[in-house]
Amino acid sequence: MNFSVIFENLPQLLDGVGVTLELVGVSLLIGACIALPMALMRVSRNPALKTFAYGYIFFFRGTPLLVQIFLIYYGASQFPSVRDSFLWPILREAYWCAIIAFALNTGAYTAEILRGAIQAVPAGQIEAARAIGMTRAKMYRRIILPQAFRIGLPAYGNEIILMLKGSALASTITLLDLTGMARTIIARTYMPVELFFAAGVIYFILTAILTQVLKRVERRVNRHMTTANT
Repeated sequence: MNFSVIFENLPQLLDGVGVTLELVGVSLLIGACIALPMALMRVSRNPALKTFAYGYIFFFRGTPLLVQIFLIYYGASQFPSVRDSFLWPILREAYWCAIIAFALNTGAYTAEILRGAIQAVPAGQIEAARAIGMTRAKMYRRIILPQAFRIGLPAYGNEIILMLKGSALASTITLLDLTGMARTIIARTYMPVELFFAAGVIYFILTAILTQVLKRVERRVNRHMTTANT
């Protein structure tokens, strides 16, 4: 293995890391904004809201992320109404198409995580809140959602890691993220083993750092439980 090729092209690979982290960060933020209302709709008593949320989650969890990226990037341009609309300056850019696909995908998974966490909140606490006259909105704001976030945090941490690794698919629509940059350099150097090995190591390091950060966040959020046990 020619390690000199890795070191020579390391600055370019690190540029790709910046694009990867940006894609993942923006997508997770937008996905979280989508997930909360979708989770609330999933546990709603309104059949129309529940059905809509279920259909959205079922579609994005049931189809591959790569297909979703292609549908948005290649599919939207097939419709003249889209090309003539105000959305076209966004949908013609690979960067924004990737973010839309990632955000919709992670929004579906996060909504289902949050839905399960909401339903895992002890029923006794909900009954107590009702007994003292709390409105439904106040009950969600003060009791249900804070506990649901704590319950769902470990599963959401896994979703963040999966999103980081899944972001490699952005390279299929010409984006120069970490994988895309590696492929570009390979086309010039004809050394796929070395450069994909380097990209894999960088993904591994990012995942290891992210895992430690998530562990610290989880420990901090649940520190009251540790104190109570001691």
